[in-house]
Amino acid sequence: MPKVLVICGATASGKTALSVACAKKLNTEIVSADSMLVYRGLDIGTAKPTEEERGGVKHHLIDVVSPFESFSVSDYEKAALPIVESLLGQGKTPIICGGTGFYVNALLYKSQFGNTGASEELRQKYETLYQEKGKAYLHDLLLERDPESAAKLHENDVKRVIRALEIYDLTGKPKSMQRDLPVPRFDFVAVSLDYPRELLYDRINLRVEQMFENGLIEEVQALQNGGVLRSAQCMQGIGYKEVAEGLETGLSVDEIKELVKKNTRNYAKRQITFFKRMQNHVRLSPEEATAEKIAELCLT
Repeated sequence: MPKVLVICGATASGKTALSVACAKKLNTEIVSADSMLVYRGLDIGTAKPTEEERGGVKHHLIDVVSPFESFSVSDYEKAALPIVESLLGQGKTPIICGGTGFYVNALLYKSQFGNTGASEELRQKYETLYQEKGKAYLHDLLLERDPESAAKLHENDVKRVIRALEIYDLTGKPKSMQRDLPVPRFDFVAVSLDYPRELLYDRINLRVEQMFENGLIEEVQALQNGGVLRSAQCMQGIGYKEVAEGLETGLSVDEIKELVKKNTRNYAKRQITFFKRMQNHVRLSPEEATAEKIAELCLT
């Protein structure tokens, strides 16, 4: 069985170009692991790869969700897992490309919750609370009872938030005390591009400048004019949130632009920290990160 290749890391680090080069080398397909690329109509602010940038390589899970809809980590897992398994079944090396760590982990690892049993009654209770009061309410409940688990779980990962609440109710102890080890679904290798921090920030700043030149403000306005509310999940993405709020509060374009740059740099720092902890993770300099070298890593 071939390995799964994960190309991850910070925004603006060149993941797309590297994944396309690797896909051509390995004759395979790419599964996007980006929480914003799933949305149709969000192109500029997500730096969505154009057909030319995709280089004729098939990309999965791009443009699959309406901007009016929410899309959870669980939704991603259900959509992505059959694709990866199908590619493996064809003897191909699936390439998971993206910087949304919760998506990557949901795909790579099985849920592991120690020896605690399940309670359909409790699960239904929290499912009902989710439907009535929303995911933020559930996450706040977990924050009160198990702050450590809440810090690790995104509120969009409703399935795992509910499971952590269920464990607390069944045992009287937080899930974080169980110290469960992740159980990989696949043999995989993860690669990220290791840019010097200042160079990465320069790349981020340049990308943001290009987004505004390409019409990010007009893209946000078009979404709003089409009925997409500021409260929509897709509008919480970096770039979209700052533009929508900035236009409403009267900020100048330069002020909005600087906010987007700052928030993107902060996000990149969080991504770097997240992926450093990943198993089987290799950090390569841009000069080292060739398709040939990465193909070799997939064979070892």
